[in-house]
Amino acid sequence: MRWLPCIAVGLLICSVVIPTDAQPDATGADCGCLWQGSFSEVAATTDLVLLGEVQRVKGNAVDLKPERVLMGQFWLDSVRVWMHTRNYCRPPAEEFPDGSRWIMALAQIHELPEDGFNPSTPNQSYGRPYDYALSSCGGYWLKVNGNTVVGNLVPGMPRFYHQPDMSPVLIDLIDGYLQGTVSEAALIEASRERPNEVNKLILDTRSFLRGQDKWLEEETPTPGKPRK
Repeated sequence: MRWLPCIAVGLLICSVVIPTDAQPDATGADCGCLWQGSFSEVAATTDLVLLGEVQRVKGNAVDLKPERVLMGQFWLDSVRVWMHTRNYCRPPAEEFPDGSRWIMALAQIHELPEDGFNPSTPNQSYGRPYDYALSSCGGYWLKVNGNTVVGNLVPGMPRFYHQPDMSPVLIDLIDGYLQGTVSEAALIEASRERPNEVNKLILDTRSFLRGQDKWLEEETPTPGKPRK
């Protein structure tokens, strides 16, 4: 951290704490909560971890269609997840557009604060009992693309930053970690950003292998037919 002096009205002099490891577009860094950790550190402390697709965004809530429950129990066709409003430390709902897919580590809502619901703004609410809330005070969500994810997955990634430089990690590895069959060290290694040279080598190798398909068809002998 670094301290910056500031001068207020009159002669009041104060200091502002600037977290040096927070990124410029960090989500939740201005909320005031303590960083709870990356996904691998916080997922086990939540009530439900699932992979789902956003069906719709309504007010400060999103409705997810579950594809795969990774931890906990859930049997319904849709789960409502309440996001940021007022001073609640949660990400904005608009960061989760219709059709996008996510892994979320969610906390179930059991009780509402006294000011948790305002009848004049029913679409902006703390949430409803037995719905779920998504915190912005840790790596509680990962963005899904196909069968891989990216996000604040493992320790050492910049806090409050949910798009770190990393290699996409297979969803099956995330599932294995939550089930206890994959180590955190394996997640760290899988997420390690690959140098450009390695990516180029992978692409060149795939291109080479694709070019062998025709060769294999021509050179592989038919059973019972002598090789030329």
